[in-house]
Amino acid sequence: MIAMSDREFDVVVWGATGFTGRLVAEYLIERYGVAQQFNWAIAGRSPRRLEALRQTLGVGADALPIIVADSHDRDSLDELAGRTRVVCSTVGPYALYGSELVAACANLGTHYCDLTGEVHWMRRMIDEHHESARRSGARIVHTCGFDCIPADMGVHWLQREMRARHGVYCQAIKFRAEAFKGGFSGGTVASMMNMMAEAEKHPEIRRIASDPYALNPAGGPRGLDGPEKTYPEWDVDFNAWVSPFAMAAVDTKVVRRSNALLDFRYGSEFRYDEGILIPYGQFGFPAAVALAGSTAMFSAATGSGMLRDLLGRVLPEPGEGPSREAREKGYFQIQFLGRHPTSAALDLRLRVRGDRDPGYGSTAKMLGESAVCLAKDALSSPGGILTPSVAMGDALVDRLQENAGVTFEALN
Repeated sequence: MIAMSDREFDVVVWGATGFTGRLVAEYLIERYGVAQQFNWAIAGRSPRRLEALRQTLGVGADALPIIVADSHDRDSLDELAGRTRVVCSTVGPYALYGSELVAACANLGTHYCDLTGEVHWMRRMIDEHHESARRSGARIVHTCGFDCIPADMGVHWLQREMRARHGVYCQAIKFRAEAFKGGFSGGTVASMMNMMAEAEKHPEIRRIASDPYALNPAGGPRGLDGPEKTYPEWDVDFNAWVSPFAMAAVDTKVVRRSNALLDFRYGSEFRYDEGILIPYGQFGFPAAVALAGSTAMFSAATGSGMLRDLLGRVLPEPGEGPSREAREKGYFQIQFLGRHPTSAALDLRLRVRGDRDPGYGSTAKMLGESAVCLAKDALSSPGGILTPSVAMGDALVDRLQENAGVTFEALN
């Protein structure tokens, strides 16, 4: 294994010619330049497309190194992983194109981050590579975009603040999406479609998707949370109707894995849930019902091969995305409520905001800063298949606020 101090690069952006990969490359060159105390490279399968990308990245990009490799050529992936401290992967669906790269990084002690929300694939990576990553010291960190940075880091921030103020941890935390502007990415759609297609052939995948503790260490304790709700409900803490949130099926499992990896620091009965606030007065209930119904219908449609084919004709394709203007006009805003274990008067509230659309603009910046954090910051976390908060903690919170337009604001 090549020592970290001997690696040629700090970060390699894998899949840089895809839509999200290109955004990450644009962000890194704008924020960090090329070879200015931060050495990074772009990588992919096509040298022609990589060269074309480099020509669009602006002043200084001609010095940006190019690495050619293939998702299914293990030797090329081993060579790539051995040259860098961190691989930042944007190539999905990850269940189709990501497994060999995770294996290479876990074996070679190379840190890794990606954007996946494919729970069944993450479960497989945990089972196959957590121990080898732990032994090599590789921090393998999935879900470093809109799922699940705001959720996982929001919980981390609230628990840190509750401990600092009152000497205890929150016994439960609610995530409530207040506002956002931006659509699904083509990569997210492709990953979801692939997961549902696999679930038709392998029923075990449906069991994993519905298990609230699917990402926890096997055989460990389980908490009090059940499957994600599919119906609207009134939330007295927010004085509003709450409808199911599409990303909850991923976010909640990652947050629960964080607690488990921390030896249940927040308690074995810690509870966490997510939803979308519908603050429309007398119209709130019908709006919440309509949103819940449309979410359920979309989920049902993706479970049918014929309907998936129809949806595939109208939903974004991998590599497609909005204009720069649309990304810059996008945003997201989430409020968290952290419950004190004994006194409601000591409950804490947090607002997390992002200054770009969640699926592309903010996600590219969050992933880029996760990669830089893994490469450059003095982290104390062990190796293994980790979560963003367990791997990077306060160091990532600071980077997100300083560089990525993601803010954490205490409301009381």
